[in-house]
Amino acid sequence: MEAESEPYVRLATLRTLHRVVADLNAARSLAGTLQAVVEGAVHGLGFDAAAVSLVRPDGDLVVAAVWELEESPMGGPSVLLGQVGSRESWDRLLGVSDHWGTLRFLPYDRGWAVASDIPRWIGDGPLPVYANDWHPADGLLAPMYSAGGDLLGVLSVDRPRSGKRPGAWTREALEMFSLQASIAIGNARLRAEMQRALARLEKEQQALRASEESFRQAFEYAPSGMAITELHGAGRGQLTRVNDALCRLLGRPRAVLRQQSFADLVHPEDRALLERTSAESGRAELRLSRRDGGYQWVCLRNSIVADAAEGPSFLLTHVEDIEDRKRHELQLAHRASHDALTGLPNGAELKARLARRLCAEPQPVGAAAKSGEAYPQAYGYPADSYSAHTAYEGLEGLDPYAGQVHGYGPVEGGPLPGLGAGYGEHVHAVVPAEYGQGGEAWSGPFRSGPAAPAEKGLAVLFCDLDGFKSINDRFGHNAGDSVLVEVARRLSGAVRDGDTVARLGGDEFVVLADGIGREEAKDLAHRLRNAIIPPMRIDGRAMRVGVSLGIGWAGCGMSIEEVLNTADERMYDEKRARGGAVRGARGERSHRRAG
Repeated sequence: MEAESEPYVRLATLRTLHRVVADLNAARSLAGTLQAVVEGAVHGLGFDAAAVSLVRPDGDLVVAAVWELEESPMGGPSVLLGQVGSRESWDRLLGVSDHWGTLRFLPYDRGWAVASDIPRWIGDGPLPVYANDWHPADGLLAPMYSAGGDLLGVLSVDRPRSGKRPGAWTREALEMFSLQASIAIGNARLRAEMQRALARLEKEQQALRASEESFRQAFEYAPSGMAITELHGAGRGQLTRVNDALCRLLGRPRAVLRQQSFADLVHPEDRALLERTSAESGRAELRLSRRDGGYQWVCLRNSIVADAAEGPSFLLTHVEDIEDRKRHELQLAHRASHDALTGLPNGAELKARLARRLCAEPQPVGAAAKSGEAYPQAYGYPADSYSAHTAYEGLEGLDPYAGQVHGYGPVEGGPLPGLGAGYGEHVHAVVPAEYGQGGEAWSGPFRSGPAAPAEKGLAVLFCDLDGFKSINDRFGHNAGDSVLVEVARRLSGAVRDGDTVARLGGDEFVVLADGIGREEAKDLAHRLRNAIIPPMRIDGRAMRVGVSLGIGWAGCGMSIEEVLNTADERMYDEKRARGGAVRGARGERSHRRAG
């Protein structure tokens, strides 16, 4: 550009710059854009060499592109590729340079010493003769900035072909070119980042598709039941997806299950357990209905599947078949609580059922209750206040001996004064008093007049077989066991629904009959005796046993041993009255029964 002032030279330069800028915008990658920058500086602006140092993510600058008009035998500027200079050194270098507008000119005698780690190549051009001549150690730098003002890199040019330091026209052209180069580099970086983001997105989508496929296969082909449940919206709790194993387990088609929820399928007795089971990491063992009308024992395990942005999305439930284990557990529990020979509840189960019915609070019984003296004092009331017109005014219609809650029927508004916080929660077992029979008139604390209706209580009938030892001695224990099994069957057939028939051991049986009066208990004992007396056909032989029965009554405030011993004593009294064989001492019987 020896004749910079001539208009046709400037026009030719503008045309060249236009072409170079077009090449910049046509580049498809960051590397192609950087190469177009250095080539454009050489071919469009009249320099023999150019280099671009690009800012790295860590802030330092690396030589990313170089171009020389004619390659030097020593390698030229290309030896600089990949070399790194610190950002601090570059800032010092730009600071000591002369400001030519946005350009920075560094004379050969200034600056390089304070930035020694910046990559630099010095050609072998002639030394200057005049003050305006270009020195081989001179440097012209064009910093390139983003639209936000961040440094993108530095374009370095060297050896103007005119041999002179660039004039105003060349400087302005270099400024314009560096501005276009910064725009092109910014766009190229943006495209590169977008391409990397798209590549990452595609990779993530591939991984997501692979994960979804893995989940689908694990879900569909799992050997145990799997279900997905909605957590939000109108379909909350509805099964939106089920696998084949769950369909087979419940015997229901997929389309039917997807219209239901676990709340629709659970056994009514297990619904509260299902509601208490937490959604997150919840676990419950319960029963789900099958298509055939039966119920299947399963173990539900819940896991919440959450979205990073939207939070919990749905509930994944693992449904494990535990029918065999539950059946085994029930069998073990039955064996622990039932007699192995007869299948009746054993002594431990009998005591457990009595314990569930009784509490430690004493209840008035018999003559003391009938007299109207002990009952008010049992709850802290003086005897003279125990009338229908004092502390219990308005309660004349209540029967204090009907076996209701604390001796009373349900009363709205909470417990009666003085009856304690337990009122309304436990139905006391009260021993029926021996009155109200045969039209006998009596006067109680709540009413007076004709005979009171028959009272109800918890009867305990102790049964001991007569003549059983002789069967064992004559025909052997197998025959004796068969007799016991037949006796158990007959006793079970003679009692009411809900009554308990238990075997304590040996030839001793006990019947619990709740909600029964004294006369009804006598009738029940008569039925039991008549059921046992008829001959039994055992191994082709007719065998007969008798039975001695004692009727006792269980009342709150009594211990279980007191209840059983009372019935045992009544049975012993009957056996002695009937002239039956008397076994050992009652203490020995109690010890054997407890064992």
